[in-house]
Amino acid sequence: MRVLVSGGAGYIGSHTVLTLIKAGHDVIVVDNFSNSKPTVIARLEALSGRHIPVHAFDLTDVDKTEHLFSTEEIDAVIHFAGLKAVGESVERPLDYYSNNLGSTFSLVRAMQRHQVRLLVFSSSATVYGTDQAGATEDRPTFATNPYGWTKVMQEQILSDIARADPSLRFALLRYFNPVGAHPSGTIGEDPQGIPNNLMPFIAQVAVGKRERLSVFGDDYDTPDGTGQRDYIHVEDLAAGHVAALEALRRTSEPVNIWNLGSGRPTSVLELLHAFEKAVGHQLPYEVVERRAGDVATSYADPSKANAELDWSTTKTIEEMCADTWRWQSQNPNGYPS
Repeated sequence: MRVLVSGGAGYIGSHTVLTLIKAGHDVIVVDNFSNSKPTVIARLEALSGRHIPVHAFDLTDVDKTEHLFSTEEIDAVIHFAGLKAVGESVERPLDYYSNNLGSTFSLVRAMQRHQVRLLVFSSSATVYGTDQAGATEDRPTFATNPYGWTKVMQEQILSDIARADPSLRFALLRYFNPVGAHPSGTIGEDPQGIPNNLMPFIAQVAVGKRERLSVFGDDYDTPDGTGQRDYIHVEDLAAGHVAALEALRRTSEPVNIWNLGSGRPTSVLELLHAFEKAVGHQLPYEVVERRAGDVATSYADPSKANAELDWSTTKTIEEMCADTWRWQSQNPNGYPS
């Protein structure tokens, strides 16, 4: 198939582009490069040995989106594009609602006009609100911040659209904490400013960009007192997107929801100590007060995806840390501009 990947230069999008190509698909990327760098594309082409057509614009631009679908042959879409920082969404809610919802409206309207039937949507475990321990797909959705609400709303909108048009097949993928990098160290996570997530922050401490890690609370009801999360290697996550796309070609269901995760919680200190093994020495950290809104434990129940997609995670925490460190040590300042 010829697959349009929105946000294809981003962290998860770029790894999914490689996985799609490896699976025999042709890929087109659309990205406004607000959270990514154009230099990613050259690295993807070098790794894949393929030319990757790129359209550099924001999907909220209806005319440019229509032009893209008019000029490119597209069989399916994987939709990653959108603003994604929780804290920033609280400060700029209007930007998050207008961008994330607007890009989806523009994209799906173009899909319908050009009879593109298949869509894989990048959702998030954030739609489970604070009830994320062992979450199954039938659990009610809820959010605690504007970013999360944009995911809840987009899921509802896409579900309504697919059920109203029997020709459409949509997948909503709820995943937990993507980490890791391509084993070559060529592509990986390159957050702007101070990282919001644990693994890239640890990596920046290891490479000397940050003085120490702040551990937000060590008095949770967990084995070592620190919060637990379900970490998934970005390559496993990319494989889950490709598996979902293939499943849409077989299913008669208009709306398909799958959790993508390992089902195994890992604590902050467990991840830190695994990263220390990858680096070869201890890393400085300090315990500080709990962060507002954090839950003790969050992990997926991936059994539905395991059964229906014939997919499961394959990478260990140690491999996630080793791949992240390889990327960070080879690219201490991330991608060049």
